[in-house]
Amino acid sequence: METPILKKIDQPADLKKLTLAELTELSKEIRYVLLNKISQTGGHVGPNLGVVELTIAFHTIFNSPVDKVVWDVSHQSYTHKILTGRKQAWLDPKHFEDVSGYTEPMESSHDFFDIGHTSTSIALATGMATARDLQKKSGNIMAVIGDGSLSGGLALEGLNIAATLKTNLIILVNDNGMAIAEDHGVLYEGLKELRETNGQSSHNLFKAMGLDYRYVENGNDLQTMLDVFKEVKDIDHPIVLHVHTEKGHGYQPAITNKEAFHWHVPFDLETGKSLHPNTAKTYTDVIHAELDQEMAAKTPITAITAAIPGTYDLKRFGRKYPERYFDVGIAEQESITLAAGQAQQGLRPIVFHSGTFLQRAYDQISHDLGINKLPVTIMVSGGKITAGDPTHQGIFDIAMLSNIPGLTYLAPTTEEELTAMMHWSLHQDKGPVAIRVPSNEVHSATLNDFDANKMNILNAGQKVAILGVGSLLPLAQDVEQKLKAQAINATVLDPRNISDLDTATLKSLERDHQVVVTLEEASLSGGFGEKVSHYYGDTKVKVLNFGAAKRFNENETTQELWQEFKLTPEQIVAEITNVLDR
Repeated sequence: METPILKKIDQPADLKKLTLAELTELSKEIRYVLLNKISQTGGHVGPNLGVVELTIAFHTIFNSPVDKVVWDVSHQSYTHKILTGRKQAWLDPKHFEDVSGYTEPMESSHDFFDIGHTSTSIALATGMATARDLQKKSGNIMAVIGDGSLSGGLALEGLNIAATLKTNLIILVNDNGMAIAEDHGVLYEGLKELRETNGQSSHNLFKAMGLDYRYVENGNDLQTMLDVFKEVKDIDHPIVLHVHTEKGHGYQPAITNKEAFHWHVPFDLETGKSLHPNTAKTYTDVIHAELDQEMAAKTPITAITAAIPGTYDLKRFGRKYPERYFDVGIAEQESITLAAGQAQQGLRPIVFHSGTFLQRAYDQISHDLGINKLPVTIMVSGGKITAGDPTHQGIFDIAMLSNIPGLTYLAPTTEEELTAMMHWSLHQDKGPVAIRVPSNEVHSATLNDFDANKMNILNAGQKVAILGVGSLLPLAQDVEQKLKAQAINATVLDPRNISDLDTATLKSLERDHQVVVTLEEASLSGGFGEKVSHYYGDTKVKVLNFGAAKRFNENETTQELWQEFKLTPEQIVAEITNVLDR
């Protein structure tokens, strides 16, 4: 498809020269280039397709960056980026990786925050609005927040403060009836009533908080959004624009399968089918097998998620045991404290999280679970070195969780260990347990016995001991083989417990080992290796820690990061032999 209108657009000011017909044609061109790129690279499909028209309308009526828009999560900002000087990242495959999938101030003066987590935009906008007024500056401030994001506590905190302001603030609630998956909670019954009554229902959260309110039924109609934005531009008080849009608008597979197309791997544009479907066994399958075993044994488990059921295919559990499945919406804090309440009353809750989202509930893990020593199990996915997006880093979970008193953090290396760890956690009474689901492909090995507090020695050798945490145990074994070629028989250990050291095993290594090596797919600062280094601090044992630097990785590829962090067998062997030679 040719894109003659888009070729004319380099900055938002160029939109103001276009007719409605040209703007309408531009929306078709943008929808085409969005799908063309995402189908090849993967990315957020539905969120971006749903806001094409309202984004074009915003940049046509308002004067960005004097007028400022804050995108909640910002995973729906692709059209915004295309219209603000970054269109080559969608038009030219050579530039597909040039921009972030989220807003990024270093890319453009039209972006104000690097945002990849939800529920933040209203609070950020209240800060920007008060700063504007104190500095006697001008300009509109708009927060764009999805209905799913309203379930996060910070969104309600932001609304609470927004209602006290006596100044310009536009809160656009982009209501497509979906979070990542479907919405959960009584809040959404009210939004549904507002949609069905064209905004006239008395069950109006926004009015109840004292905010001006306007309902817009067809947010995917360009003329409608142009008219609405003209009317509210330069408004002198906070207003909520409740805009009804369709997630995935303009692409039938994304409309039919809204959850699957929230974010999608590369897919065939004509059919919507994944280009490289994974048909191998996954650790998710292992988890579900153990859930079924525990249910059969009448273990009083519950499964809790905070709006990411697809990460663990939890609807599979929900279909079988609906009364034991809880999706709390995008509310990580609620997920943990709900589990605490259930555990205190005798249930065995399992909370399923992504490590990069779990940090939003740090206080609840420490205060509600840790202090109260409640036996809640937390499954943590995404623990790995990741590149390309500083907002979804999978390297900080070990530092975060392993230092909470009373919480045991376990790192399985095989499906057998994962099963054993889940079973152990669900039948112990000492306190909360988190399990770091391996990020690599499923590995299998005979498990003769299991002790959550004792390292597993896979090979007993001398001189060098290699501790491979979770998904990096195969790397430890690769290093062992390369050292063997140099006549060094290295000890290989699976630490299992990455929060509390097995000091008896570490002590035993002192007798005939000169070097102890730790490998972890996590930040070295505050990580497992630091604990081992501290233990050996006043001994003759030399400790080498391999893992990630304490930073937010942005534009590097994963392969580049592994090379930089010396996480290849050749680099690790070189470091070990260098120490031995000294």
